[in-house]
Amino acid sequence: MTLNLAQYQHLAEELAPKNVTLVAVSKTKPVEDIKVLYDAGQRDFGENYVQELLEKQPVLPSDIRWHFIGHLQRNKVRSIAPFVHLIHGVDSYRLLNEIHKEALRAGRQIDCLLQMHIANEETKFGLDAAELAALWAQTTAQPLTGVRIRGMMGMASFTDNLAVVRAEFQHLHSLFVQYQSLAGYAAFDTLSMGMSADFRIAVESGSTLVRVGSLLFGAR
Repeated sequence: MTLNLAQYQHLAEELAPKNVTLVAVSKTKPVEDIKVLYDAGQRDFGENYVQELLEKQPVLPSDIRWHFIGHLQRNKVRSIAPFVHLIHGVDSYRLLNEIHKEALRAGRQIDCLLQMHIANEETKFGLDAAELAALWAQTTAQPLTGVRIRGMMGMASFTDNLAVVRAEFQHLHSLFVQYQSLAGYAAFDTLSMGMSADFRIAVESGSTLVRVGSLLFGAR
């Protein structure tokens, strides 16, 4: 299976009226395929690996909005800080603080999402409710001006039980609404949940951003 341009156009038309951002997950895919989607109008692309992103970013159009959607190590933040559009997987205060410092070094403010652990699998990263509350208290007491928390991200369990997936997404949406009111600023507006297999359930549950890879680029 290769790049499916017709599927992309269908998805873009489906999501646009719902004001849901489509991030095309382009990890391991060649720049040629990314350029085809770019030429079709796509601007948001998601990468999981810093080195791969650093190889692609300089050779592709400068108005691409690069989303880092993988697990980001603190020692890799500096290399993407000058250009990354949104970091999805912030799962600790230490990482958030590192992004803050590197953003100031780069002379900009970096948008971030707090990654929540909502799935049954222990292998997935993310904050639980208590860790989220503690992180929020730290950033409230000592604001990090180099970052802007735009919302939350979470991945549902890998299961065929759609009721489980829906319940996890709805739980994350309720947390998002709770902290949206605490944040008190309009830019806390992004709830990233839903991938190729479950994005429609995610959108029904309140997602504002979906990350779709295999439906567009084919299986890895």
